[in-house]
Amino acid sequence: MASSLSFTAIPDFPLTLAKFSNHPQRIPSLSSSTSRHLFQSPNSEATLDSETTTPSSSKLVLVVGGSGGVGQLVVASLLNQNIKSRLLLRDPEKAMALFGKQDEEKLQVFKGDTRNPEDLDPSLFEGVTHVICCTGTTAFPSKRWDGNNTPERTDWEGVRNLVSALPSTLKRIVLVSSVGVTKFNELPWSIMNLFGVLKYKKMGEDFVLKSGLPFTIIRPGRLTDGPYTSYDLNTLLKATAGKRCAVVIGQGDKLVGEASRIVVAEACIQALDIEFTEGEIYEINSVEGEGPGCDQPKWKELFKNAQSQ
Repeated sequence: MASSLSFTAIPDFPLTLAKFSNHPQRIPSLSSSTSRHLFQSPNSEATLDSETTTPSSSKLVLVVGGSGGVGQLVVASLLNQNIKSRLLLRDPEKAMALFGKQDEEKLQVFKGDTRNPEDLDPSLFEGVTHVICCTGTTAFPSKRWDGNNTPERTDWEGVRNLVSALPSTLKRIVLVSSVGVTKFNELPWSIMNLFGVLKYKKMGEDFVLKSGLPFTIIRPGRLTDGPYTSYDLNTLLKATAGKRCAVVIGQGDKLVGEASRIVVAEACIQALDIEFTEGEIYEINSVEGEGPGCDQPKWKELFKNAQSQ
């Protein structure tokens, strides 16, 4: 059985200026005038206003894969909720295109690749309290496989390298995986797994389970809505899941269906602060209906009902 609620669009919000440091591979800032230009809406005054906004919590969330389909929505929602974030990206220029300039108190960007253990310098994790890992690639050979970005390298080796480098003081890692990982030898999942994507995602999951770190694993159905890789932050914040906004959460790898990237992103963020989601694996889908938005009590009900079935 599964539980369901619905999801509403994330509202727009005022943005702040940014600065970036340099070590290691940290991204330098642009001038404030340039960043103001980046956030000028064609029908309104600039949404970028001041440098005074400070994070609303003591969390520092490292988002790995923050320029991907789910990751960019995770970052947008974290910024919207005023939660301090740090990004690890292969191409930091994507962060500037997607999120523009942010105050370093809200957003930091590091260049690195989880496929390369040497990129995971301990300084990357200094002060990090939580991690959301949304890395991934396509199930079948595509342009996204260029540069050896295969399921084995990304979903297995990358996750293994990341988890191995995380500090023992971490409060939670949330890993985005996939439905069907426990059934990759069965039809129809074996078709999707022709090149090993489900097998390698399951290997990544198992490594997290055995790491001793506090974890939550989110297994979405077929991802819809996005990726919004050519958009800016304000556009991301206005993204909606159309009519299929209701959230369905289950356990036991029994769900079959689709999941909005918007819903998956918010599920990851909500799981960080819900204690009983620690050590749990959830499947998530989207169906027609209205949604929980950022309402934590509603998300608690969803996760709790899934565990009680």
